[in-house]
Amino acid sequence: MNLSKAEYEQLYQKKSPDSPLWKDMLWAGLTGGAICTIGQLVSNYYQNRGMDTDGSAAATAITMVFLGALLTGLHLYDKLAKHAGAGTIVPITGFANAIVSPAMEFKSEGLVLGLAAKLFVIAGPVLVYGVSASVIYGLLLFWMGG
Repeated sequence: MNLSKAEYEQLYQKKSPDSPLWKDMLWAGLTGGAICTIGQLVSNYYQNRGMDTDGSAAATAITMVFLGALLTGLHLYDKLAKHAGAGTIVPITGFANAIVSPAMEFKSEGLVLGLAAKLFVIAGPVLVYGVSASVIYGLLLFWMGG
């Protein structure tokens, strides 16, 4: 199939649906805001139970990652993301979804070579970068007398 630039543009316009940009942005904002509100409620719960600010922040992050992974495992997070778009990617629950989704796709290959190996496809580089950056930062602070 040999198309001119004008013919290709016409075909592209015909096959590509218009994106409802404002509706998509609204849904993303509302969903991301709702996820963040849930995170704040979880944080408040932990603080009301006597945790200090640092402890409740860590517990909230763990809880939100768990909830994101659980909803991904139950195939609910993808349904939410289909309508909310970027609103589900930005919060920490989106990171949990990005970790669990590849693992679920390859679980038929076994626990070690499928599930466990694919679990770290996304998390591995993030963890390596995070640990490496923190070590370098710590060494710089130590050497500079910080």
